[in-house]
Amino acid sequence: MTDGILGKAATMEIPIHGNGEAGQLPEDDGLEQDLQQVMVSGPNLNETSIVSGGYGGSGDGLIPTGKQFSYAGWEVRVEPQRHLICLREAGVRELGPLGSGRHPSHSTTPAGPGDEVARGIAGEKFDIVKKWGINTYKCTKQLLSERFGRGSRTVDLELELQIELLRETKRKYESVLQLGRALTAHLYSLLQTQHALGDAFADLSQKSPELQEEFGYNAETQKLLCKNGETLLGAVNFFVSSINTLVTKTMEDTLMTVKQYEAARLEYDAYRTDLEELSLGPRDAGTRGRLESAQATFQAHRDKYEKLRGDVAIKLKFLEENKIKVMHKQLLLFHNAVSAYFAGNQKQLEQTLQQFNIKLRPPGAEKPSWLEEQ
Repeated sequence: MTDGILGKAATMEIPIHGNGEAGQLPEDDGLEQDLQQVMVSGPNLNETSIVSGGYGGSGDGLIPTGKQFSYAGWEVRVEPQRHLICLREAGVRELGPLGSGRHPSHSTTPAGPGDEVARGIAGEKFDIVKKWGINTYKCTKQLLSERFGRGSRTVDLELELQIELLRETKRKYESVLQLGRALTAHLYSLLQTQHALGDAFADLSQKSPELQEEFGYNAETQKLLCKNGETLLGAVNFFVSSINTLVTKTMEDTLMTVKQYEAARLEYDAYRTDLEELSLGPRDAGTRGRLESAQATFQAHRDKYEKLRGDVAIKLKFLEENKIKVMHKQLLLFHNAVSAYFAGNQKQLEQTLQQFNIKLRPPGAEKPSWLEEQ
């Protein structure tokens, strides 16, 4: 029954007679019956919000006097002095008495600040996806054109040669790194074998009196070789660690910039081709606007390409200087350590480690923290 009320108006005033009964409302008999039921039985306590006072009056019904309460989604205010019952739909501003010509609107509630922010974020995400889709399409088209020999590409011959040389150098250094790790593993296995062999000779020298001296000599020799081998292993580990840093961090960082440069080059050529196609087309009002937009986009990608090209050139120069400095030190270390080890020169081997500030960890010691390594 309340649906009929909601369908009529959001705000209305209904006159009441002195006996507390609602006046006739020709537009909706159901409204009058609902109001009479409220006045007779009182509003539902579960839906009532009494502002002040209680219920009073005489006769068969109970009418709230000067009170405001809620009923079936409506805010009800009784004004006995004016002989009126004012109804207002919850959440809708009061527009005036029924029949005044000011009809309430049942449109949705205006969006709040939160809704506006949500719509703004959604719009920004849509624009980002749209731009990404257009850019991906143009770059894919340019890439396929280059692969099939139909499109032109911008080439910096000197820079391209340096980049290719860097990639080739990185592959060779990775091979050296792999071999160095294999040498480290073999040296470690050799040390374990020599250590076990020395212990076996020492044990046999105690249990074989007739061969005690011979077993003792060999036990001391294996222990000395084991000690020198640990020194050599420390030097080789330092060599491998430095090569690993050079390959996986320094060179890789430069190649990441190279990848960004190549992506910028592809975008630059894609938008350059798009601008050239628009320039060859007819010139009208619509085309002129598109041409100006394409020119601005092309210039932005050109600036990005030029910047990254300069960054790559600078990083390649610094990388070459750093590589020469690091490898000069590491190759000298590797040569001196290996030569001293196989010559049996323990003193020179120890001096080599001191020269390059290499500290050996005792067997079973934990790896130092990264703060101690700084």
